[in-house]
Amino acid sequence: MVFKERQITFDSRSHQITNINIWTPDSQWLVYDVRPSGASFTGLTIEKIHVGSRQVKVIYQAQDGAHVGVVTVNPQEPVRYAFIHGPEKPDRQWQYDFHHRRGVIVSDTQPNVAVNIDALDITPPYTSGALRGGTHVHVFSPDGNRLSFTYNDHVMHERDLALDLRNVAVAIPLRAVIPPKKHPREYDGSYFSVVVSRTTAQPRSGSDEINRAYEEGWIGQRGYLKENGQWQRWALAFIGDTRAENGEKIPEIYLVDLPENNEDYAIEGKQPLAGTETTLPAPPAGMKQRRLTFTHQNRWPGVVNVPRHWLRTSPDGSKIGFLMKDEAGIVQLWYISPNGGAPMQLTHSAYHIQSAFNWDSGGRFIAFVCDNSIMLCNSQNGEMHRLTARTDDAPSADAIVISPDDRYVAFMRDIDGYRQVLVVETGIAGVGE
Repeated sequence: MVFKERQITFDSRSHQITNINIWTPDSQWLVYDVRPSGASFTGLTIEKIHVGSRQVKVIYQAQDGAHVGVVTVNPQEPVRYAFIHGPEKPDRQWQYDFHHRRGVIVSDTQPNVAVNIDALDITPPYTSGALRGGTHVHVFSPDGNRLSFTYNDHVMHERDLALDLRNVAVAIPLRAVIPPKKHPREYDGSYFSVVVSRTTAQPRSGSDEINRAYEEGWIGQRGYLKENGQWQRWALAFIGDTRAENGEKIPEIYLVDLPENNEDYAIEGKQPLAGTETTLPAPPAGMKQRRLTFTHQNRWPGVVNVPRHWLRTSPDGSKIGFLMKDEAGIVQLWYISPNGGAPMQLTHSAYHIQSAFNWDSGGRFIAFVCDNSIMLCNSQNGEMHRLTARTDDAPSADAIVISPDDRYVAFMRDIDGYRQVLVVETGIAGVGE
């Protein structure tokens, strides 16, 4: 059943929603940033709009030459917003870049007051629990307790650009981190932050080594069930770039199980948590990434990077969804268990899936763009139902996000030169029954 899509934003500027957690927990408000385009990070405000009344509220206004963007919402009350904050008073030595940005949180109870998530310490000896660079796409865990994000390292960037490898990191509510601040750009953080992935600048061909970890997702609402019958409370899946025997980059899926006790994140392994002048920060003791997919021999190997998407799991944690080409070269939705095994193809579409995707709250349906329409896909049999009419121009591929109450899908379209936010009803109550 095709529903009438409803435009929410109309003003003459662009509006960018993030790929997950853009709805307030009551499903009433959508959050966005106002960068001119997806790649131009020059927005000054983080805002939210009421889906019914279209009332707009400014959550945060950047000052002193800083820019902000990529906002997500804590899925639980109290309502808090996490987003990227660029450097204040940027200069020729220090301006916005992958390795020069931080995560901040603003609460509804204290509007326009930004609290740093991650601390920065770029002066040796480095501080455990602080990072040494920039963080990006800060996503609260489903219970709102902690956050995941990607990370780029300033120290390695200054040493050799090829050593600044993207990694996945987490912020844990263990304790605030207060570095000595011997450099004017260093700052405190309210969370204890650690890198949880492991990368190497030159992965060996045909090995499990990767030189980039990215597009991560929390596993389940409360983790997943291991093959041994034990429950793994915390885990992250992410994409890692491997090298084939011929040197070709092949993105594969990796998983890292995370400690349940916050104190365990502060325990160092053989390499320092904070890193050294010649090495990246290392994961805590006992934390190992595990490769889940092995697609080098496929006709079309690897998780696709176009469309860009993030690994998203079913609420029960049993299925990690991702996009990969089928034998005919069509981008389809697949899933794999956090315990490994063979990937399962869910969709068998004649058309490419064109966007990032998200699950509904019950794990019954998945929303994405296909054949230039917003589609709702049955997660059991792969059947697709068109929610919006097919248009000449497809909706934006960046974000397709179902509301917490499963009533709406939020998405974006480029209209008259500006990116606007729209919603469409899911009709989930009667779909697929």
